[in-house]
Amino acid sequence: MTSRTGRKQMHLAAHFPGVNNTTVWTDPRSGSQIDFGSFEHLAHTAERGLFDFFFLAEGLRLREHKGLIHDLDVVGRPESLTVLAALAAVTDRLGLAATVNATFNEPYELARRLASLDHLSGGRAAWNVVTSSDAFTGENFRRGGYLDHADRYTRAAEFVATARELWDSWAPDGTPRPFAHQGRHFRIEGEFDVAPGPQGHPVVIQAGDSDEGREFAAATADVVFTRHGSLEAGRAFYADVKGRLAAHGRAPGDLKIMPGVTVVLGDTAAEAQEKAAEIRKQQVSPQTALLTLEQVWGRDLSAYDPDGPLPDIDPDPDGAITQGRVRLGDPFAVAARWRAVAEAKGLSIRQTVIETHGRPSFVGTPQAVAAELDEFVTTDAADGFILVPHLTPGGLDDFVDGVVPLLQERGAFRTEYTGRTLRDHLGLPLPRRE
Repeated sequence: MTSRTGRKQMHLAAHFPGVNNTTVWTDPRSGSQIDFGSFEHLAHTAERGLFDFFFLAEGLRLREHKGLIHDLDVVGRPESLTVLAALAAVTDRLGLAATVNATFNEPYELARRLASLDHLSGGRAAWNVVTSSDAFTGENFRRGGYLDHADRYTRAAEFVATARELWDSWAPDGTPRPFAHQGRHFRIEGEFDVAPGPQGHPVVIQAGDSDEGREFAAATADVVFTRHGSLEAGRAFYADVKGRLAAHGRAPGDLKIMPGVTVVLGDTAAEAQEKAAEIRKQQVSPQTALLTLEQVWGRDLSAYDPDGPLPDIDPDPDGAITQGRVRLGDPFAVAARWRAVAEAKGLSIRQTVIETHGRPSFVGTPQAVAAELDEFVTTDAADGFILVPHLTPGGLDDFVDGVVPLLQERGAFRTEYTGRTLRDHLGLPLPRRE
């Protein structure tokens, strides 16, 4: 999306912090992750900052580690669409993005709920499509192990296509028409009972860096939620995914790439770096460091000192010490990479986790962060960013007050909303009717 002067414009979104290691619960300013006031505060801050959308994650089962509920999951999390329906009543322009699983839902039901949110919000609904193939989560749905890992994207692709068939099933004169879908995963027919929303289709978001995830995004998504910390990695990912669009009959502007990032601000560069280091220590306690290591190694490592060296034993590739979390990749490759970093820098277990396991971060003065964010966008390493603050609910206040005005001064970000729907904010075309 470009301005009238031809300058590429940045997109911004807010991720609600909660059940993850990004959030610092020990900070006295940290509030509830389930009280509606927390959601409302962050959403109002994002709308005051003219952000494109507000983004909610979701989990379908409390994670377990060594047979115990993961500490960060004890209070659980509310269902995304319910929260966003409530936020639709207290916001005016901000997009509302819900993470909803394509493995443990059905197209008719979910298409109906998303279309309803689109109507309630005046065209601001979005769906972050996620998948799951693990039997642990499936036990909550009596579907444990029914879906092979290789089938998760084929089901998701058919799910999205089927939802779009339902949204397109009404005639131009505003009357419902019968639909019938016959596919590998779904065989449904009938009439869809919700008219198309103001956007036609809610915006579709997808997260996934694998080759199949990138192809799924190029074929299906409107926004990609990714994570690439360096300018070079971002440019490579951007070029790869955008380069796949033509094969699906799509233009580069039809898909926005928005990495999830953290921002730490200070009056000086040194102050910002000091704050960032302290936040990372709070995010990665000694216990969290060992837990993270055990997820990679697939072994009980409680006998190791978090302030000591990494284990000299190899990971167990079949280790299932953690349930409900995806392992961080090939355990042998991850262990080798972490050992190389630890050896090169003389790091302990905890220091290695801090060094290797954080989100991409922009750290510095407001002026320096604004310039760096702008460089990522203008050099095609990203189309914008999904900000993941470390505090609930006030973690975006400083960014909106200190960085957004500087981005506006640079001509990199809007000074007012010019449309009402999320597609308007993102500069996305109306969906083609199939």
